[in-house]
Amino acid sequence: MSHWLILFCILIYFLGLLAIGWFTARKANNDSYFTGNHASPWLVVAIGMIGDSLSGVTYISVPGAVYTNNFHYLQLVIGYFLGYYLISFVLLPLYYRLNLVSIYSYLGTRFGPNAQKTGSFFFLLSRVTGAAGRLFLAAGVIQLFVFDPMGVPFWLSTAGIIALMLVYTMKGGIKTLIWTDALQSGFLLAGVILSLFFISRELNYSVTDSLQAVMNDPLAKVWDWDINSRWFFPKQVLGGIFICVAMTGLDQNMMQKNLSCKSIGDAQKNLVSFSFLMLVVNLFFLSLGVMLYQYATTKGISLPLNDVGGIKTDAVFPFLALNHLGSLAALVFIIGLTAATFNSADSVLTTLTTSFYYDFLKKESLEKMSEKARVVLRKRIHISFAFVLLLVILLFDLLNSKAIIDSVLTLATYTYGPLLGLFSFGLIFKRKVKDFFVPMIAISSPLLCYLLDSHSKEWFHGYQFGYELLVINALITMLGLWIFSTKKQV
Repeated sequence: MSHWLILFCILIYFLGLLAIGWFTARKANNDSYFTGNHASPWLVVAIGMIGDSLSGVTYISVPGAVYTNNFHYLQLVIGYFLGYYLISFVLLPLYYRLNLVSIYSYLGTRFGPNAQKTGSFFFLLSRVTGAAGRLFLAAGVIQLFVFDPMGVPFWLSTAGIIALMLVYTMKGGIKTLIWTDALQSGFLLAGVILSLFFISRELNYSVTDSLQAVMNDPLAKVWDWDINSRWFFPKQVLGGIFICVAMTGLDQNMMQKNLSCKSIGDAQKNLVSFSFLMLVVNLFFLSLGVMLYQYATTKGISLPLNDVGGIKTDAVFPFLALNHLGSLAALVFIIGLTAATFNSADSVLTTLTTSFYYDFLKKESLEKMSEKARVVLRKRIHISFAFVLLLVILLFDLLNSKAIIDSVLTLATYTYGPLLGLFSFGLIFKRKVKDFFVPMIAISSPLLCYLLDSHSKEWFHGYQFGYELLVINALITMLGLWIFSTKKQV
């Protein structure tokens, strides 16, 4: 498929996003940027969250990783499903009752300014690195099939992608993003569904044949009952619950869209609906993985290999879609990947800006500024985070050595653990915490968890930590908060 045709499709796609951005941001102000004027339709928010949760990580890595991990990833998704209910009926009522814009303002109210800045810092760290990993994966594929043949270096093509995001997000913020994210989610889902259709057609499978082929394949093994395995079912479900609560319920990027709904009832309908959608959508992606490997085996296609001679799982889907499934399938893949690419980072720029604006800048200083001055300041922060994101992506390019899906979720166990501990302690206990010590506690916890994880096999008779390390991280944080607290009621 011509790289010029692919580039043309990406530009058409971008023009569509630009049109939505222009239409939604015509009368936008700071309230529109941060809260969407509290007028976001809950169904649109729910659809948009699909793409924001899945992004390029799921689009490419999850189907490819079926080769090594089977359907074990579904165990984690079951945990997500349960976690969304905790968010809906525990965290959302708290956020709406306090009328929050940045959810880390709760930590400032409950503990003090150091806790608020600490919570915001861990969010900024988590989201910058997570968004960089996701965007790196998707942009890398576009680079390989579009910009490398044109002689455009990776840093320049990635900078161009981020610059395009700035154009349609900087003015409208959340008011624009709920609509662009919904559009991009639709294209992303269309990409996986149509890819399943194209593979089934190549294999002469009916819908029933495809279902049976997936269900009967050895790669479709879901449950892992080996207690020493990182995919052990109980710890995957437990890890999924807490990853969901931390990465969605304690994440400004996900919650800011929920807080833009008209009411708490709408926000809860959004998350409950979304919990079912996530189960179904992830089944589609895992099934796509099985079908990709069946197709390669049936057609005798040699798949890309990594440096040690194993299958390069992140490259399987793009390799087959762009080289073997035909021009239409390649076009569908590129459109889906483009949707994942833009969805991976555009909302992050807005929510990083929101968190920094509300959590690190002094409220008194902002109130003294004119509305025009506050808008200028907010735009400068937005642009600054775009540069930070680009730098981290380039660093990720140098350091990446394993499947992105694993890297992103492993990183989350370290960066979201202190957030989970802070919020849990604040909600469960009524003790007065010494705010001065909160940053030290939050930094020490991930370091201790890294030490545990590095020596788990020798210390615990071969046991390997999985995503349950997030829970341990949170518990260590809570222990530290208890030590530096008093019985005084707050």
